[in-house]
Amino acid sequence: MPPRKRNPENRGLPSRWRYTHGAYYYQVPPGMEDHWDGKKMFRLGKTLPEAYRTWAERIDLSSSARTIGDLLERYANEVIPTKAKSTHADQLRSCKRLMAVFGAMAIESLKPVHVYQYLDRRGRTARTSANREVALLSHAYTKAIEWGLTETHPIKGKVRKLGTPPRTRYVEDWEIIEALSLPARQSRGSVRMLQAYIKLKLLTGLRRADLLRITVHDLKEDGIHVTPGKTAGSSGKRIIYQWTDELRDVIEECKAVRPVHISKFIFCNRRGQCYIGANGRASSFDSLWQRFMSRLLAETKITERFTEHDLRAKAGSDAESADRARQLLAHSSADLTRKVYRRKPEVVTPAAGISGKKTQDE
Repeated sequence: MPPRKRNPENRGLPSRWRYTHGAYYYQVPPGMEDHWDGKKMFRLGKTLPEAYRTWAERIDLSSSARTIGDLLERYANEVIPTKAKSTHADQLRSCKRLMAVFGAMAIESLKPVHVYQYLDRRGRTARTSANREVALLSHAYTKAIEWGLTETHPIKGKVRKLGTPPRTRYVEDWEIIEALSLPARQSRGSVRMLQAYIKLKLLTGLRRADLLRITVHDLKEDGIHVTPGKTAGSSGKRIIYQWTDELRDVIEECKAVRPVHISKFIFCNRRGQCYIGANGRASSFDSLWQRFMSRLLAETKITERFTEHDLRAKAGSDAESADRARQLLAHSSADLTRKVYRRKPEVVTPAAGISGKKTQDE
């Protein structure tokens, strides 16, 4: 008999965890109740970070990690909760896949060849996922060295990820014009909101999550104050996008098309709330974007879909230089900017050729 599917709210949680009645619980295995205050359902906490802290304290992983499974369990309890909420479920699934293959191995036994074998098998059907899982395993070993569990790193500098070609879709200016000319069916509908969103995205190059979290309190006298959620944001570095006439006009447009004018968010849903949910995802916004793209393909001259993230790449591609693009996109490395976000073809002046050279007779 196949195992029963988990409820949506429990997917991505560790085995025997449940989310019910507004809190996270651990379903204690039969016979283990004495270790969990005599309870069959032990309350771990109201929030996911609180639940992981309680779990880590209860099972005391800090001194008992001997296998890769132990290491990944500790990583899931102590490291994943500190990351963005939107990555929690994905990384927990990655831990589960890695445990199924490496869980019983001693921490010191992992060799680069084992990782390459994993990449080869997993990469046949899920190349990107395989790279992300190995990246997680690599970071787990970095933490293992920090925690004193090992002195060697079997992955860092020894294993290359599977090659994945960067996305090359460049959104042309005429496509933006088409998208901005799509007629809205109501004055404060999603189309007008997304059109204002596109304008602000192209001016700032901000990531989706950073744009959707902008509030009226971030609009200061000297510009829009934003702390990016990645890269620069990891150090808490704030970026100020200085006011221009065009930027002010777009911000006013964003505020005008909101369904709830008193909301503190520049972009908000019909309840005046941020599109980013408690889990760090923006599912309702993504649905609006997909419907918007369907209309563009049906009602305009656009024939190829483009993603919301492609607009960030357009902002980087249209910048006058790679360094300016790196600054605009808040990247810590110019290499990433050039490789992924500079999508315009490079214009090259041809050589002079034979006709441009002086002959011996001359």
